[in-house]
Amino acid sequence: MNVNYVDLVIVGAGPAGMTAATVAAQRGLSVTVLDEQAAPGGQIYRAITQTNTRRLNILGPDYAAGSELARAFAASGAKHECGASVWQVTAERSIDYVQDGVVKSLQAGSIILCSGAMERPFPIPGWTLPGVLTAGAAQILLKSAEVVPSQPVVLAGCGPLLYLLGWQYLRAGVPIRAIVDTTTSADYRRALAHLGGALKGWRQLAKGLKLMRALKRAGVPFHQGATDLALEGTDALTAVRFAVDGNAQRIPTEVVLLHQGVVPNTQISWSLRAQHKWDDTQLCWVPVIDAWGELDVPGIYVAGDSRGIGGAQAAAEQGRLAALEVLHQSGRIDRVTRDSLAAPVQRALRETLHIRPFLDALYRPKDANRIPADEVTICRCEEVTAGQLRDFVKLGCLGPNQAKSFGRCGMGPCQGRLCGLTVTEVIADARGVSPAEVGYYRVRPPIKPVTLAELAAAHDAALQRAAQPAATSAEAHDTATR
Repeated sequence: MNVNYVDLVIVGAGPAGMTAATVAAQRGLSVTVLDEQAAPGGQIYRAITQTNTRRLNILGPDYAAGSELARAFAASGAKHECGASVWQVTAERSIDYVQDGVVKSLQAGSIILCSGAMERPFPIPGWTLPGVLTAGAAQILLKSAEVVPSQPVVLAGCGPLLYLLGWQYLRAGVPIRAIVDTTTSADYRRALAHLGGALKGWRQLAKGLKLMRALKRAGVPFHQGATDLALEGTDALTAVRFAVDGNAQRIPTEVVLLHQGVVPNTQISWSLRAQHKWDDTQLCWVPVIDAWGELDVPGIYVAGDSRGIGGAQAAAEQGRLAALEVLHQSGRIDRVTRDSLAAPVQRALRETLHIRPFLDALYRPKDANRIPADEVTICRCEEVTAGQLRDFVKLGCLGPNQAKSFGRCGMGPCQGRLCGLTVTEVIADARGVSPAEVGYYRVRPPIKPVTLAELAAAHDAALQRAAQPAATSAEAHDTATR
């Protein structure tokens, strides 16, 4: 099978991917960026090249800052393959993807995985009801098509995105019925230990305070320190229920947007059998990497939130660092040049991450909102509840991979992306051990769905290409003997 060779393949066109591609292409590497979206930007800058003035005004200056990255990426000479869904990456640096229903392959000298983050599961009673979305999903609709709820919304959970989306909804004219915040006074006391870092990152801290002040000035009701969060309804959402200081509260609503932070999207790095570790600060799995982002799989790097949550600015700097190391390894720049170019990038990365320990401590998701009660569904694809998973543990189930055999948990279309962290933590809690001891799913390709027809078409095309040179040689022989 003929496979095109590229010096560098980047998976994902968010801030890390766009920046890495720009740096590498400007210094002469052939670069191809594979991205599922129709335009560059990733989640944080989604549709940045296709937006309008009104939407830019709604989404704010942090979103608009993505325009500069997108312009530089477009001018860099890197090839952008949009609508490309990567379903396999191998340790030999081959990449298989589906684009427009056609399976395609590339062979890379190096690969940088910039697959970003995904929202942390929020498995509470009623979270599968119609009318319940994540804040990230709601923001995707706003960024890509300026679609907003027609009814008043309740935003529930914790984390900066909750306040950012609330602020953006105010600017879009969406009525907010309430913000139900699970952050407690104990969380603020815990975060005070990291106040020095937060003050070093004062610009980001000031942005967050500005968002909260705007919401309060607009009269949005705040319910701080909410516990016992549950969603009511039979065929659709009817209300959100919670308690504050032991007092029961209930807010009728048809739309709730849940959020308790984001976690790295590590499906590809897991599929490579790369080493990962449990990060007890961010309560998630992160790949083990060196200073440049390289995995223990040679020639494959990770940049951006898929290596640990740091935000858009950190992702861009990590993309630059990974690209500089790829340039060095490919012989385009020497070690001295690499280190000289990397020094200001490393300094900028440290500065943008100053505030991270403060945020991680302040918005640490509550145990009850990550490790749910027995009746709560945790694997939405296969409809497995937390209680069923605990029963599996009683029967001898030790980890997520065995849970597949016991009850198909994690075997649905999402390949465990939506339930993986929850399954790890529920099993760890039931066994009384750490999540690190329990482990994660053994992720195998296809990482994203690919049909048998698409694979068959790729196989037939490969056979035709393989047969073509033979046919040409036979024709030449016939011509020579005539």
